[in-house]
Amino acid sequence: MNLITSSSQLSKICQSLRAKDYVAVDTEFMRDKTYWSKLCLVQLASDGIEAVVDPLANIDLEPLWELARDQSVVKVFHAGRQDVEIFYNLAKTIPLPLFDTQIAAMVCGFGDSVSYDNLVRKLTGEQIDKSSRFTDWARRPLSDQQLAYGLADVTHLRVVYKHLIQELESSKRHSWLEEELAILTSTSTYTMSPEKAFERVKSKPKSKRAMAILMEVSAWREQEAQRLNVPRNRVLKDDALVEISSFNPQKPADLETMRAVPRGFNHSKSAAGLLQAVERGQHRQISSVPIQVKHEALPDSLTPIVDLLRVVVKMQSKRHKVAQKLIASSDDLEQIARSDDANVAALIGWRRDLFGKMALDIKHGRLALTVRGNQVIPIEATQLDSASKEDD
Repeated sequence: MNLITSSSQLSKICQSLRAKDYVAVDTEFMRDKTYWSKLCLVQLASDGIEAVVDPLANIDLEPLWELARDQSVVKVFHAGRQDVEIFYNLAKTIPLPLFDTQIAAMVCGFGDSVSYDNLVRKLTGEQIDKSSRFTDWARRPLSDQQLAYGLADVTHLRVVYKHLIQELESSKRHSWLEEELAILTSTSTYTMSPEKAFERVKSKPKSKRAMAILMEVSAWREQEAQRLNVPRNRVLKDDALVEISSFNPQKPADLETMRAVPRGFNHSKSAAGLLQAVERGQHRQISSVPIQVKHEALPDSLTPIVDLLRVVVKMQSKRHKVAQKLIASSDDLEQIARSDDANVAALIGWRRDLFGKMALDIKHGRLALTVRGNQVIPIEATQLDSASKEDD
């Protein structure tokens, strides 16, 4: 086990990795008690190189950040959003170029959001020991079992990466993957603006004034959670924010009467900041409050169209070996049923070619679905008309 616990060791291993075409990367972190993820372990592997880096050993991580910035080395992750977020928060760096094997597997038809251990089992036949998955990665010393588990997350990833690269080359779907990676490689994905924190609150008040207050108290909570480095709900839960927005408390004593606000919060140091946020919401320009889009129930007349489109998604997923989730979402199908010009991903780019055009043809009766053998296939609607006339 190549355990890196010094700055000189890290510099040497990263220099070796920068001479490779790719590096498989994974991290172990803790976030249950903090706002920011606490990086506890970094696993790295490439051809002939395997290493586990201990960031808690008081070492300079700059060689790791330099490796992340090196455009000549592909950084391979599996479901890497949280891993990339750590790189961005600690070093303001998004590892580029980036390859995510979970997304690539969806493009190559391995199912929706396939897990790492399932993908490894399908492609290598190996069974990953998952017993250390939920251990305390911040506790030292780490056990041999923990280190072996961590390293397995990147050693098998090398094989998975090479297999998926071959699949993408043979299917000529590199451009599909690039489209899907755009979100993962955008800095906006990892930049949480306090001003937009209200968007995370699921239940929102109907009143515009209450909504203005919610926007301000949500921004205050986000800043407070960042300042204290605690999870948002440790400051106040969502239902407390909604209740505060509707109740419009003016003084600390008002907070004491509210059901969702923790007992004694009105005496805390945070109470004053919260009430200031409420006051800002009271004076916020109503014109700055976004209009809440009302999601109307799908008319009964459109339900059969959506049902047909679901069959088309499944049919095209199987035929072209690409995950259904990647082709179209349930919301996409409903929007297409409502409008031919729906602003949805399923009507853009490769998805339009694979599914969107067919969906519109099905919707307008230009295509029909039939069963031959055990397969659902599309046929020209005129063929059905001809067959019907012959029967007559």
